[in-house]
Amino acid sequence: MTKIKAKKMKMSQVYRDGKIFAVTPVAVISVDSGDSSGLGIAVGDKVKVQGASKGKGFQGVVKRHGFHGGPKTHGQKNRWRAPGSIGSTAPQHVFPGRKMAGRMGGNNVTANLEVVQLDEKNKIIYLGGAVPGVPGRVIKVQK
Repeated sequence: MTKIKAKKMKMSQVYRDGKIFAVTPVAVISVDSGDSSGLGIAVGDKVKVQGASKGKGFQGVVKRHGFHGGPKTHGQKNRWRAPGSIGSTAPQHVFPGRKMAGRMGGNNVTANLEVVQLDEKNKIIYLGGAVPGVPGRVIKVQK
């Protein structure tokens, strides 16, 4: 199993088979494998890409969990994006796992992507699809 530590670069386009693909070029930094034959990856291979997703900071329930919010009329004043009721009064506490506002993003994400193009000279792998994280973040590419 070949593990590659790489840095995500900005999105670009590749022209292949008469179509334009939006791809993310990944600059290869180091290869953690015993073989000296190179990366061990060919065009068309599926690879696992692991990285941390974009952090979005502290978000409310509408953005974080997709709540619809309250009505704009019928006595509502400043409660449009509020979560609503968080439980009954009988247990005198909020049950664990309740969807509430909090920090969003910054989680470890694994994506299975296809190798669209290889640039052996500059050691760049072009992956078709969304690579997790922001440009410049270190990721792992694994066959």
